Amino acid sequence: MKVIIKLLITAVVAYFLPKILSGVQVVDFTSAIIFAVVLGLLNLIVRPILSLLSLPITILTLGLFSLIINALIILLADKFTEGINVDGFWWALIFSIALSVITSILESILISKED
Repeated sequence: MKVIIKLLITAVVAYFLPKILSGVQVVDFTSAIIFAVVLGLLNLIVRPILSLLSLPITILTLGLFSLIINALIILLADKFTEGINVDGFWWALIFSIALSVITSILESILISKED
């Protein structure tokens, strides 16, 4: 049940965040849900591989390179999802930071830690 709630939170944030960020466009809520699922799958499969391969540079940059990995995952999810358009790397970076912060706050409020 927590996975579904997390996906819905990500979809809602991904749907409303482009109202603030002009470099990201989302056509409808269905596209946002598909984007959230694709993003979850990419974070499950591709992110560990990229993190392992980029471990030396991540250590050298004191973890800041993980922000670059987040932006690359957003751009990759954009390529796999119809109805989502990210206008470039910098918008993907800003979108990934905002998406991470807002979803973390909402998940801490809405999902109980008791389970």
